[in-house]
Amino acid sequence: MQEVEPVVRVNCSREALLAYSVSAQEGECSATGVLTVETGNRTGRSPKDRFIVDDLQTHETVDWGGTNQAIERSVFELLWAKALEYLEGKTQFVHHLRVGADTAYGIPVKVTTEYAWHAVFALNMFIQGPWSEADHVEHWELINVPGLKLAGSDDGVSSDAAVILDLTEHRVLLCGMRYAGEMKKAMFTAINYHLPPQDVLPMHCAANVGEDGCSALFFGLSGTGKTTLSSDPTRRLIGDDEHGWSTHGVFNFEGGCYAKCINLNEESEPQIWNAVKSGAVLENVVVDKESLKPDFDDGS
Repeated sequence: MQEVEPVVRVNCSREALLAYSVSAQEGECSATGVLTVETGNRTGRSPKDRFIVDDLQTHETVDWGGTNQAIERSVFELLWAKALEYLEGKTQFVHHLRVGADTAYGIPVKVTTEYAWHAVFALNMFIQGPWSEADHVEHWELINVPGLKLAGSDDGVSSDAAVILDLTEHRVLLCGMRYAGEMKKAMFTAINYHLPPQDVLPMHCAANVGEDGCSALFFGLSGTGKTTLSSDPTRRLIGDDEHGWSTHGVFNFEGGCYAKCINLNEESEPQIWNAVKSGAVLENVVVDKESLKPDFDDGS
């Protein structure tokens, strides 16, 4: 059999990625034209599998503990090299994006994914736009290889999967993680680390603005209603999850919304309901086998 050369697909359109994802059986298209995927045994973030590289810069500037677990640089470098070697034989998807709508504070990121649907997620959640020459030098790099399973303690981590942030060298590595939310939260951590020294407050909150130009902020843990409250149809939505507050005002870190769909209905949350259309991705939502319609009321 003739070997097929792996392909690096750069800045593909959302439509091309969705078509590839379905053809590669990463997920299936619902009756409403939305890509539906499952993330396996991890349907949310895995805090015990998240690490930050401990080095001369971060040792004194990171609040180490149960949330921020340290990992040696030598371990990270070995895993980064392992991921690059793994990708050599794979079709991969590369996109040049940005986190942070305020161009004075946003950070460019080169996202490389093994799955096409993870690339769609990145396009939806991060900000699209042209890179400058400086961006190519100072950008972050995120690699997501869910098919690369780790060997736990033999690889210097806790299990078969890991999310590792290198805050000094501006790199993020995700191995064995199919849950896409790890990508956005990793980049939130990155920008959260870099903004305070610039006199910008990073916030885990939703935000909207009224006709008078005054912003409202909605704070709360995940699942407590920030997205619902901020999507008030009488006000303009800024974003539903992650923002910065500078002397210029409030700005969104993201380019899209990542909403929980349990018990979603058109009457109570029309903006979210109407956003679930072609181009969106549904993670771990039950789909009727015959009608292929999403069942937002089925919590199984």
